[in-house]
Amino acid sequence: MTLTGLAVRNLSRNRFRAILTAVAVAIAIVAFLLLRTVTWAWASGAAFAARDRVVTRHKVTFVMTLPRKYVEDVRNAPHVQVATWANWFGGKDPKHDSEFFGALAVDSTTYFDVYPEMSVPSDQLDTWKHDKQGAIVGDVLAKKLGWKVGDKVHLDSGIYPGDWSFTVDSIYTATARSIDRSTFVFHWDYLNDSMPAARRDMVGWIVSRVDEPGHSADVGVALDKIFDDRDTQTRSQDERSFNASFLAMFSAILKAMDIVSAVILVIMTLILGNTIAMGVRERTSEYGVLRAIGFLPQHVAIWVVAESIVLGAAGGALGVGLAWPFINLAVGRYIEENMGSFFPYFRLVPENMILALALAAFLGGAAAVIPAWRASQLRVIDAVRRVA
Repeated sequence: MTLTGLAVRNLSRNRFRAILTAVAVAIAIVAFLLLRTVTWAWASGAAFAARDRVVTRHKVTFVMTLPRKYVEDVRNAPHVQVATWANWFGGKDPKHDSEFFGALAVDSTTYFDVYPEMSVPSDQLDTWKHDKQGAIVGDVLAKKLGWKVGDKVHLDSGIYPGDWSFTVDSIYTATARSIDRSTFVFHWDYLNDSMPAARRDMVGWIVSRVDEPGHSADVGVALDKIFDDRDTQTRSQDERSFNASFLAMFSAILKAMDIVSAVILVIMTLILGNTIAMGVRERTSEYGVLRAIGFLPQHVAIWVVAESIVLGAAGGALGVGLAWPFINLAVGRYIEENMGSFFPYFRLVPENMILALALAAFLGGAAAVIPAWRASQLRVIDAVRRVA
Protein backbone atom coordinates (compact mmCIF):
# COMPACT_ATOMS: atom_id res chain seq x y z
CA MET A 1 0.00 0.00 0.00
CA THR A 2 1.48 3.37 -1.05
CA LEU A 3 1.13 6.69 0.76
CA THR A 4 -1.28 7.93 -1.90
CA GLY A 5 -3.26 4.71 -1.68
CA LEU A 6 -3.70 5.19 2.05
CA ALA A 7 -4.84 8.76 1.42
CA VAL A 8 -7.46 7.56 -1.06
CA ARG A 9 -8.74 4.95 1.37
CA ASN A 10 -9.12 7.65 4.00
CA LEU A 11 -11.84 9.24 1.86
CA SER A 12 -14.06 6.19 2.36
CA ARG A 13 -14.01 6.58 6.14
CA ASN A 14 -16.66 9.32 5.94
CA ARG A 15 -18.29 8.59 2.61
CA PHE A 16 -21.27 10.87 3.10
CA ARG A 17 -19.08 13.91 3.70
CA ALA A 18 -16.77 12.97 0.83
CA ILE A 19 -19.72 12.57 -1.54
CA LEU A 20 -21.24 15.90 -0.50
CA THR A 21 -17.91 17.64 -1.01
CA ALA A 22 -17.44 16.04 -4.43
CA VAL A 23 -20.95 17.14 -5.45
CA ALA A 24 -20.26 20.69 -4.26
CA VAL A 25 -17.04 20.72 -6.29
CA ALA A 26 -18.93 19.32 -9.30
CA ILE A 27 -21.55 22.09 -9.10
CA ALA A 28 -18.79 24.70 -8.94
CA ILE A 29 -17.09 23.13 -11.96
CA VAL A 30 -20.34 23.13 -13.96
CA ALA A 31 -20.85 26.84 -13.20
CA PHE A 32 -17.21 27.56 -14.07
CA LEU A 33 -17.44 25.68 -17.38
CA LEU A 34 -20.68 27.41 -18.32
CA LEU A 35 -19.07 30.83 -17.84
CA ARG A 36 -15.93 29.75 -19.68
CA THR A 37 -18.06 28.47 -22.56
CA VAL A 38 -19.87 31.80 -22.77
CA THR A 39 -16.61 33.74 -23.06
CA TRP A 40 -15.14 31.18 -25.47
CA ALA A 41 -18.24 31.17 -27.69
CA TRP A 42 -18.36 34.97 -27.64
CA ALA A 43 -14.78 35.19 -28.89
CA SER A 44 -15.02 32.29 -31.34
CA GLY A 45 -16.45 34.57 -34.04
CA ALA A 46 -13.11 36.37 -34.11
CA ALA A 47 -11.04 33.24 -33.61
CA PHE A 48 -12.63 31.39 -36.53
CA ALA A 49 -13.05 34.41 -38.82
CA ALA A 50 -11.77 34.17 -42.38
CA ARG A 51 -8.31 35.64 -42.79
CA ASP A 52 -8.87 36.72 -46.39
CA ARG A 53 -12.00 38.86 -45.89
CA VAL A 54 -11.93 42.62 -45.41
CA VAL A 55 -14.93 44.55 -44.06
CA THR A 56 -15.38 48.20 -45.08
CA ARG A 57 -17.85 50.34 -43.15
CA HIS A 58 -18.59 54.00 -42.41
CA LYS A 59 -15.73 55.59 -40.50
CA VAL A 60 -17.98 57.04 -37.79
CA THR A 61 -20.22 54.11 -36.93
CA PHE A 62 -21.37 50.79 -38.26
CA VAL A 63 -25.01 51.90 -38.49
CA MET A 64 -24.31 54.67 -41.03
CA THR A 65 -24.45 53.73 -44.70
CA LEU A 66 -22.09 54.06 -47.66
CA PRO A 67 -22.83 54.98 -51.30
CA ARG A 68 -23.37 51.96 -53.51
CA LYS A 69 -20.78 53.31 -55.98
CA TYR A 70 -18.03 52.62 -53.42
CA VAL A 71 -18.35 48.92 -54.25
CA GLU A 72 -16.80 49.40 -57.69
CA ASP A 73 -13.85 51.25 -56.19
CA VAL A 74 -13.29 48.36 -53.79
CA ARG A 75 -13.49 45.82 -56.59
CA ASN A 76 -10.87 47.73 -58.59
CA ALA A 77 -8.42 47.87 -55.69
CA PRO A 78 -5.23 45.75 -55.88
CA HIS A 79 -5.42 42.20 -54.47
CA VAL A 80 -9.24 42.26 -54.24
CA GLN A 81 -10.75 39.24 -55.97
CA VAL A 82 -14.44 39.81 -55.34
CA ALA A 83 -16.51 42.24 -53.29
CA THR A 84 -20.12 42.23 -52.11
CA TRP A 85 -22.32 44.32 -49.87
CA ALA A 86 -25.22 44.05 -47.45
CA ASN A 87 -27.72 46.11 -45.45
CA TRP A 88 -29.09 45.33 -42.02
CA PHE A 89 -32.85 44.96 -42.40
CA GLY A 90 -33.94 44.44 -38.79
CA GLY A 91 -36.85 42.18 -39.71
CA LYS A 92 -39.19 40.22 -37.47
CA ASP A 93 -41.80 37.61 -38.22
CA PRO A 94 -45.16 38.89 -36.85
CA LYS A 95 -46.09 35.29 -36.06
CA HIS A 96 -42.98 34.96 -33.88
CA ASP A 97 -42.59 38.51 -32.63
CA SER A 98 -40.33 37.57 -29.72
CA GLU A 99 -37.79 35.73 -31.91
CA PHE A 100 -34.70 37.72 -32.87
CA PHE A 101 -32.66 36.89 -35.96
CA GLY A 102 -30.45 38.69 -38.41
CA ALA A 103 -32.11 39.74 -41.68
CA LEU A 104 -29.79 40.98 -44.42
CA ALA A 105 -30.39 42.49 -47.83
CA VAL A 106 -27.46 41.27 -49.96
CA ASP A 107 -26.12 41.36 -53.48
CA SER A 108 -27.41 38.13 -55.00
CA THR A 109 -24.65 37.77 -57.58
CA THR A 110 -21.63 37.98 -55.26
CA TYR A 111 -22.67 37.38 -51.65
CA PHE A 112 -22.19 33.61 -51.62
CA ASP A 113 -18.90 33.97 -53.49
CA VAL A 114 -17.56 36.04 -50.60
CA TYR A 115 -19.15 33.71 -48.01
CA PRO A 116 -18.61 30.19 -49.42
CA GLU A 117 -18.97 28.80 -45.85
CA MET A 118 -22.73 29.28 -46.31
CA SER A 119 -23.57 26.08 -48.19
CA VAL A 120 -26.57 26.32 -50.53
CA PRO A 121 -27.63 23.65 -53.08
CA SER A 122 -26.73 24.94 -56.54
CA ASP A 123 -30.21 24.43 -58.01
CA GLN A 124 -31.86 26.28 -55.12
CA LEU A 125 -29.28 29.08 -55.33
CA ASP A 126 -30.10 29.50 -59.02
CA THR A 127 -33.82 29.62 -58.22
CA TRP A 128 -33.20 32.28 -55.57
CA LYS A 129 -31.15 34.45 -57.94
CA HIS A 130 -34.10 34.60 -60.33
CA ASP A 131 -36.72 35.23 -57.62
CA LYS A 132 -36.68 38.88 -56.59
CA GLN A 133 -38.72 38.14 -53.45
CA GLY A 134 -36.81 34.98 -52.66
CA ALA A 135 -35.05 34.36 -49.36
CA ILE A 136 -32.41 31.96 -48.06
CA VAL A 137 -32.51 31.14 -44.35
CA GLY A 138 -30.23 29.31 -41.96
CA ASP A 139 -31.05 25.74 -41.00
CA VAL A 140 -31.29 26.58 -37.28
CA LEU A 141 -33.68 29.47 -37.93
CA ALA A 142 -35.80 27.40 -40.31
CA LYS A 143 -36.12 24.60 -37.77
CA LYS A 144 -37.00 26.96 -34.93
CA LEU A 145 -39.70 28.83 -36.85
CA GLY A 146 -40.97 25.82 -38.78
CA TRP A 147 -40.06 27.18 -42.22
CA LYS A 148 -39.40 24.96 -45.22
CA VAL A 149 -38.54 25.55 -48.86
CA GLY A 150 -41.53 27.07 -50.68
CA ASP A 151 -43.09 28.74 -47.64
CA LYS A 152 -44.36 32.31 -47.85
CA VAL A 153 -42.97 34.59 -45.14
CA HIS A 154 -43.93 38.13 -44.14
CA LEU A 155 -41.52 40.31 -42.17
CA ASP A 156 -41.88 43.66 -40.45
CA SER A 157 -38.92 46.01 -40.20
CA GLY A 158 -38.36 48.83 -37.73
CA ILE A 159 -35.88 50.38 -40.18
CA TYR A 160 -37.67 49.99 -43.50
CA PRO A 161 -41.47 50.32 -43.16
CA GLY A 162 -43.68 48.49 -45.58
CA ASP A 163 -45.21 45.10 -46.38
CA TRP A 164 -42.31 42.74 -46.99
CA SER A 165 -43.23 39.37 -48.44
CA PHE A 166 -40.75 36.60 -49.23
CA THR A 167 -40.60 33.03 -50.49
CA VAL A 168 -38.15 30.64 -48.84
CA ASP A 169 -36.16 29.38 -51.82
CA SER A 170 -33.44 27.57 -49.88
CA ILE A 171 -32.09 26.68 -46.46
CA TYR A 172 -28.34 27.03 -46.01
CA THR A 173 -26.00 25.14 -43.71
CA ALA A 174 -22.68 26.34 -42.32
CA THR A 175 -19.30 24.75 -42.93
CA ALA A 176 -17.45 27.05 -40.48
CA ARG A 177 -18.06 27.91 -36.83
CA SER A 178 -17.95 31.64 -37.53
CA ILE A 179 -21.13 31.54 -39.63
CA ASP A 180 -24.45 32.34 -37.99
CA ARG A 181 -26.98 29.63 -38.84
CA SER A 182 -29.95 31.86 -37.98
CA THR A 183 -29.70 34.53 -40.67
CA PHE A 184 -32.39 35.54 -43.16
CA VAL A 185 -30.88 36.60 -46.51
CA PHE A 186 -32.79 38.28 -49.35
CA HIS A 187 -32.17 40.45 -52.43
CA TRP A 188 -30.77 43.94 -51.93
CA ASP A 189 -32.49 45.01 -55.17
CA TYR A 190 -35.87 44.17 -53.63
CA LEU A 191 -35.10 46.52 -50.75
CA ASN A 192 -33.49 49.25 -52.85
CA ASP A 193 -36.31 49.45 -55.40
CA SER A 194 -38.78 50.06 -52.59
CA MET A 195 -36.84 52.96 -51.10
CA PRO A 196 -37.56 56.66 -51.70
CA ALA A 197 -35.00 58.45 -53.85
CA ALA A 198 -33.22 59.96 -50.84
CA ARG A 199 -32.47 56.53 -49.34
CA ARG A 200 -31.78 54.64 -52.55
CA ASP A 201 -28.42 53.16 -53.63
CA MET A 202 -26.96 53.06 -50.12
CA VAL A 203 -25.29 50.01 -48.57
CA GLY A 204 -24.59 49.14 -44.96
CA TRP A 205 -21.11 47.66 -45.42
CA ILE A 206 -18.85 46.15 -48.07
CA VAL A 207 -17.04 42.83 -47.73
CA SER A 208 -14.22 41.81 -50.06
CA ARG A 209 -12.03 38.73 -50.46
CA VAL A 210 -8.33 39.22 -51.14
CA ASP A 211 -6.00 36.96 -53.08
CA GLU A 212 -3.77 36.19 -50.06
CA PRO A 213 -4.58 36.41 -46.32
CA GLY A 214 -1.30 38.24 -45.78
CA HIS A 215 -2.58 41.12 -47.91
CA SER A 216 -5.68 41.79 -45.79
CA ALA A 217 -4.16 44.53 -43.62
CA ASP A 218 -2.55 46.31 -46.60
CA VAL A 219 -5.78 46.13 -48.57
CA GLY A 220 -7.70 47.66 -45.66
CA VAL A 221 -5.29 50.59 -45.45
CA ALA A 222 -5.37 51.10 -49.22
CA LEU A 223 -9.16 51.10 -49.33
CA ASP A 224 -9.44 53.75 -46.63
CA LYS A 225 -6.95 55.94 -48.52
CA ILE A 226 -9.14 55.74 -51.62
CA PHE A 227 -12.05 57.28 -49.74
CA ASP A 228 -10.10 59.77 -47.61
CA ASP A 229 -10.96 62.70 -49.86
CA ARG A 230 -14.62 61.70 -50.32
CA ASP A 231 -17.59 63.11 -48.43
CA THR A 232 -17.96 59.77 -46.66
CA GLN A 233 -14.80 58.21 -45.23
CA THR A 234 -14.45 54.53 -44.39
CA ARG A 235 -12.82 52.18 -41.92
CA SER A 236 -11.62 48.85 -43.30
CA GLN A 237 -10.47 45.87 -41.23
CA ASP A 238 -9.84 42.21 -41.81
CA GLU A 239 -12.77 40.13 -40.57
CA ARG A 240 -10.96 38.92 -37.45
CA SER A 241 -10.10 42.46 -36.35
CA PHE A 242 -13.58 43.64 -37.22
CA ASN A 243 -15.18 40.95 -35.06
CA ALA A 244 -12.70 41.62 -32.26
CA SER A 245 -13.49 45.35 -32.29
CA PHE A 246 -17.19 44.52 -32.10
CA LEU A 247 -16.57 42.23 -29.15
CA ALA A 248 -14.52 44.94 -27.44
CA MET A 249 -17.75 46.83 -26.79
CA PHE A 250 -18.70 44.05 -24.41
CA SER A 251 -15.30 43.71 -22.74
CA ALA A 252 -16.71 44.79 -19.36
CA ILE A 253 -19.19 41.90 -19.45
CA LEU A 254 -16.45 39.41 -20.33
CA LYS A 255 -14.23 40.70 -17.52
CA ALA A 256 -17.12 40.38 -15.09
CA MET A 257 -17.57 36.76 -16.14
CA ASP A 258 -13.87 36.10 -15.58
CA ILE A 259 -14.14 37.59 -12.09
CA VAL A 260 -17.18 35.46 -11.28
CA SER A 261 -15.31 32.38 -12.54
CA ALA A 262 -12.43 33.17 -10.18
CA VAL A 263 -14.85 33.64 -7.27
CA ILE A 264 -16.41 30.24 -7.99
CA LEU A 265 -12.99 28.60 -7.88
CA VAL A 266 -12.18 30.33 -4.58
CA ILE A 267 -15.42 29.06 -3.06
CA MET A 268 -14.64 25.56 -4.32
CA THR A 269 -11.18 25.75 -2.71
CA LEU A 270 -12.68 26.83 0.61
CA ILE A 271 -15.12 23.92 0.53
CA LEU A 272 -12.30 21.45 -0.09
CA GLY A 273 -10.13 23.06 2.57
CA ASN A 274 -12.90 22.84 5.16
CA THR A 275 -13.49 19.15 4.43
CA ILE A 276 -9.79 18.29 4.63
CA ALA A 277 -9.35 20.32 7.81
CA MET A 278 -12.17 18.40 9.49
CA GLY A 279 -10.62 15.11 8.43
CA VAL A 280 -7.23 16.12 9.81
CA ARG A 281 -8.73 17.09 13.16
CA GLU A 282 -10.55 13.76 13.41
CA ARG A 283 -7.37 11.78 12.65
CA THR A 284 -4.87 13.78 14.69
CA SER A 285 -4.24 10.96 17.15
CA GLU A 286 -3.73 8.51 14.26
CA TYR A 287 -1.10 10.79 12.76
CA GLY A 288 0.58 10.84 16.15
CA VAL A 289 0.71 7.05 16.23
CA LEU A 290 2.13 6.94 12.70
CA ARG A 291 4.81 9.44 13.68
CA ALA A 292 5.60 7.37 16.79
CA ILE A 293 6.27 4.22 14.75
CA GLY A 294 8.66 5.97 12.39
CA PHE A 295 6.78 7.89 9.71
CA LEU A 296 8.22 11.33 8.92
CA PRO A 297 6.40 14.71 8.93
CA GLN A 298 6.49 14.83 5.13
CA HIS A 299 4.67 11.47 5.00
CA VAL A 300 1.80 12.99 6.98
CA ALA A 301 1.76 16.03 4.70
CA ILE A 302 1.68 13.79 1.61
CA TRP A 303 -1.32 11.89 2.99
CA VAL A 304 -3.28 15.07 3.58
CA VAL A 305 -2.42 16.72 0.26
CA ALA A 306 -2.98 13.52 -1.78
CA GLU A 307 -6.38 13.02 -0.16
CA SER A 308 -7.41 16.54 -1.11
CA ILE A 309 -6.09 16.22 -4.67
CA VAL A 310 -8.02 12.99 -5.19
CA LEU A 311 -11.19 14.53 -3.77
CA GLY A 312 -10.83 17.62 -5.94
CA ALA A 313 -10.11 15.56 -9.06
CA ALA A 314 -13.11 13.31 -8.36
CA GLY A 315 -15.38 16.32 -8.00
CA GLY A 316 -13.89 17.87 -11.13
CA ALA A 317 -14.46 14.68 -13.15
CA LEU A 318 -18.04 14.53 -11.93
CA GLY A 319 -18.51 18.20 -12.82
CA VAL A 320 -17.16 17.73 -16.34
CA GLY A 321 -19.37 14.66 -16.76
CA LEU A 322 -22.42 16.71 -15.79
CA ALA A 323 -21.41 19.81 -17.73
CA TRP A 324 -21.02 18.08 -21.10
CA PRO A 325 -24.71 17.11 -21.58
CA PHE A 326 -25.95 20.19 -19.72
CA ILE A 327 -24.04 22.64 -21.93
CA ASN A 328 -23.88 20.80 -25.26
CA LEU A 329 -27.33 19.20 -25.33
CA ALA A 330 -29.43 21.69 -23.37
CA VAL A 331 -28.02 25.21 -22.95
CA GLY A 332 -26.00 25.15 -26.16
CA ARG A 333 -28.90 24.15 -28.37
CA TYR A 334 -31.16 26.76 -26.83
CA ILE A 335 -28.59 29.55 -27.24
CA GLU A 336 -27.73 28.61 -30.83
CA GLU A 337 -31.41 28.62 -31.75
CA ASN A 338 -32.32 31.83 -29.94
CA MET A 339 -29.08 33.84 -29.89
CA GLY A 340 -27.31 32.55 -32.97
CA SER A 341 -26.33 36.06 -34.08
CA PHE A 342 -24.11 36.39 -31.02
CA PHE A 343 -23.26 32.71 -30.37
CA PRO A 344 -23.31 30.76 -33.66
CA TYR A 345 -21.38 27.94 -31.99
CA PHE A 346 -21.96 27.28 -28.28
CA ARG A 347 -20.26 24.07 -27.21
CA LEU A 348 -18.11 22.78 -24.38
CA VAL A 349 -14.69 22.29 -25.96
CA PRO A 350 -12.01 19.81 -24.79
CA GLU A 351 -9.62 22.60 -23.83
CA ASN A 352 -12.03 23.94 -21.22
CA MET A 353 -12.76 20.44 -19.88
CA ILE A 354 -9.06 19.73 -19.43
CA LEU A 355 -8.61 23.13 -17.77
CA ALA A 356 -11.44 22.41 -15.33
CA LEU A 357 -10.02 19.01 -14.39
CA ALA A 358 -6.54 20.43 -13.89
CA LEU A 359 -7.82 23.32 -11.77
CA ALA A 360 -9.97 21.02 -9.63
CA ALA A 361 -6.98 18.80 -8.84
CA PHE A 362 -4.58 21.71 -8.37
CA LEU A 363 -6.91 23.68 -6.11
CA GLY A 364 -7.61 20.49 -4.21
CA GLY A 365 -3.91 20.30 -3.41
CA ALA A 366 -3.75 24.03 -2.64
CA ALA A 367 -6.68 23.75 -0.23
CA ALA A 368 -4.77 21.14 1.80
CA VAL A 369 -1.54 23.10 2.19
CA ILE A 370 -2.39 24.68 5.55
CA PRO A 371 -4.02 21.55 7.11
CA ALA A 372 -1.11 19.43 5.83
CA TRP A 373 1.49 21.81 7.26
CA ARG A 374 -0.25 21.94 10.64
CA ALA A 375 -0.56 18.13 10.75
CA SER A 376 3.11 17.65 9.91
CA GLN A 377 4.19 20.08 12.64
CA LEU A 378 2.33 18.32 15.48
CA ARG A 379 4.44 16.94 18.30
CA VAL A 380 3.94 13.19 18.68
CA ILE A 381 2.90 13.33 22.33
CA ASP A 382 0.41 16.15 21.68
CA ALA A 383 -1.07 14.38 18.66
CA VAL A 384 -1.54 11.10 20.51
CA ARG A 385 -3.19 12.75 23.49
CA ARG A 386 -5.49 15.00 21.39
CA VAL A 387 -9.16 14.06 21.06
CA ALA A 388 -10.94 15.39 17.96
